[in-house]
Amino acid sequence: MNKKVSFHTLGCRLNLSETGSIADTFVKKGYDIVSFGQEADVTFLNTCTVTDGADSTCRNLIRKASKYSPEGKVVVAGCYAQMEAEKIKQMQGVDLILGTSEKYKVFDYLKEDEEVQIRIDKSNEFWGATTTKADSHTRAFLKIQDGCNYVCSFCIIPFARGRSRTISIEDAKVYAKNLVEDGYKEIVLTGVNIGEYERTSGEKLSDLVKSVVETPGLQRLRLSSVEPNTITRDLLEVLKSSGKYQDHFHIPLQSGSDEILKSMRRKYDLDYYKNMINLVREYFPETSFGADVILGYPGETEEQFMETYNFIKESPLTHLHVFPYAKRKNTTAAKADNHIQNDVKKRRVKEIIALGEEKVLDFSRKLIGKTSEVLFEREKDGQYEGYTSHYIKVKVKSDKDLSNTIQKVKLTSMEGNKLVGEIL
Repeated sequence: MNKKVSFHTLGCRLNLSETGSIADTFVKKGYDIVSFGQEADVTFLNTCTVTDGADSTCRNLIRKASKYSPEGKVVVAGCYAQMEAEKIKQMQGVDLILGTSEKYKVFDYLKEDEEVQIRIDKSNEFWGATTTKADSHTRAFLKIQDGCNYVCSFCIIPFARGRSRTISIEDAKVYAKNLVEDGYKEIVLTGVNIGEYERTSGEKLSDLVKSVVETPGLQRLRLSSVEPNTITRDLLEVLKSSGKYQDHFHIPLQSGSDEILKSMRRKYDLDYYKNMINLVREYFPETSFGADVILGYPGETEEQFMETYNFIKESPLTHLHVFPYAKRKNTTAAKADNHIQNDVKKRRVKEIIALGEEKVLDFSRKLIGKTSEVLFEREKDGQYEGYTSHYIKVKVKSDKDLSNTIQKVKLTSMEGNKLVGEIL
């Protein structure tokens, strides 16, 4: 019988693409993939360390992995492993600890050694990665960039992933072609800071996008997240003219206070952010917007929090990723002496999450009566679920298998926080 491997991925879409490539390597080595929680010869945890919550979740998963597969090997890899290898080594059941570069070489280190191995490399080599057939995802993630040269005061990612590096346009074209041939209809270009692609590679991001959208058979394209200071008219023109880019942009905000943005060492102020939103809407007037928001940054006053609340309320932002500020070692903000109490951070996070939920519901209700193309993912409780161009979830009833198909749907009503539609 083949050996079995299970995976669990925490964090960003970049991690998802990397897990996909690593999973494909295991399959080629003759492993069968089983769900996390089933007994496996190898359990591979691809970790995140962006917040305290992520760290805590990683530790819980390590304990669960050891419990689920007491005789199997537990591999802890990725950003949390890169930053806290010695702490992980003290946990029972861990066999192998791999950093953000070393995780791609897992088979070089997956031996029968009883002693816990730590393999952490500071290499700035670029490792390509994509979703693969070993995944269960309908949308494909294609990694085009890794690392970051920014020095935002709160962020640990440059320490965990190193400096910015990129894929070549020619390699991106090959990956995109392979993804479409594997049956994927939508590709999401992902990275830590994809807007820095040109500065890092010397090639234009718009040229890479143009090459990818020309892939025969590709029907939909998205960008995972783009810093506001890196969006250009050239890029927007290419996205618009492609006819394949979907009506959703994720543009990190972090704070609605200019004072906090300056302390965070962000590369824009609120006027710049507003102007960028307006520029995007020139090309995509019906688009939805997502944003990352950090609450409880050191020194954030109640007035500054309300600035953020009111900015979001009055803006077209709908899809919010909300985080409490987390003290990360080696970062400038961690050394501040005016940290916010946890109960205050929790309250502020709760209020912004509620605001975001209200805004996305309002946006969804305005779609009722309209027609939208939906990429369906899976059947759940007798209904198929998928996403519109605006990244709004829709469910429909159907006797046919709609998985991984794009269908025209009449949006008819709301059930809870999801749109309900009928296949046309």
